Amino acid sequence: MKRILSQCWKELNQFRRARLTVALAFVLPLAVLLIYGYAIRLEAKNIPLSVQDFDNSPLSRTYVARLFATNQFVPTPLEGTAPTAALDRGTAKATIVIPPDFERQVKARKPVTVQALIDGTDVNNARVIQNSLRATTQFFLRSSDLLPPQARSPIDAQVRLWFNPGRQESLYIVPGIFGVILWVFPSMLAAIALVREKEQGTIVQAYASDLSSTEWLLGKELAYLIVALAEALVVMTVAMLLFGLRVRGDPTPLLLGLVIYEAAAVAFGLLVGARAGNQTGAVQGTAIAGFLTALLLSGFIYRLENIPFPLSLVSNVIPARYFIEITRDAFVRGTGWPGIWYAPLAIAAIGGFFFRIAIRALHRMQFSD
Repeated sequence: MKRILSQCWKELNQFRRARLTVALAFVLPLAVLLIYGYAIRLEAKNIPLSVQDFDNSPLSRTYVARLFATNQFVPTPLEGTAPTAALDRGTAKATIVIPPDFERQVKARKPVTVQALIDGTDVNNARVIQNSLRATTQFFLRSSDLLPPQARSPIDAQVRLWFNPGRQESLYIVPGIFGVILWVFPSMLAAIALVREKEQGTIVQAYASDLSSTEWLLGKELAYLIVALAEALVVMTVAMLLFGLRVRGDPTPLLLGLVIYEAAAVAFGLLVGARAGNQTGAVQGTAIAGFLTALLLSGFIYRLENIPFPLSLVSNVIPARYFIEITRDAFVRGTGWPGIWYAPLAIAAIGGFFFRIAIRALHRMQFSD
């Protein structure tokens, strides 16, 4: 144990003296947090919408005002006389064409066709526009008492958003980005530290000593686990101050899960460093195998149910997937252990596997246990 602590202290001293590494550990994660926290918005807003109103009646103008009152659309002028001109030029994402007999037909309780031309380049955005136009039209007819009685549903659904009634996207994005930031940067630091010893030749001293590969890696694991936890403290504190996050319910799943997750991240970095031949390879390895999987296969942005087979199987061994469940529960739902008891166990199992493979990789070099 004493040799492990000595190795840990040596790593912390080296980390403290390397200013670039300190910046990588604390400045870049905060930059990523700010970029993702403020830049990513999954809810479509400020969609440019043009209107061609051939009726130009009080009722048609009220209908158009109702469309823009949703704060989801912004008015955009037509390009010429053709309704598709604004779509072709890309200045509008949708165009509404109101027929000349709109008010007369509606007041007579007769069917009237309002044409909606939607830019389908972005399929998800097109679906959002379509659903919004339909919902706004139904609301307009109901609120104006213009919908025929036989067309009204006898079921009145009273919808209430649970956990996040204000629909704050930061409550979804920021806890999710914790899983990416706190995986990529600790693993990258550990990988670079291990590869640097190869490049500088200082690893030969470890070969010549009576340290085993397990003790040597445990010293590095402990040192960069301390750095990772300090990094997590800084990132989460800043996020709580800027985005108003608060821990909901029992905090122990978050605390225990954070320690296990950071240990797994460092173990992954040691595995990449044991396999890489230089620092460039270590950075690329953690960026490709760590960042991309944590970003795309963890449920951070895309739902896990939407990941196609066989990539859906890969998502089961991505530790960020389970840690994001822990953070979103801790900062949004507040369910606690009954809802996410399995997540720390899954992260521990995957992290232990990474560490074991790293030991074997070093054991094949000059170390002998």
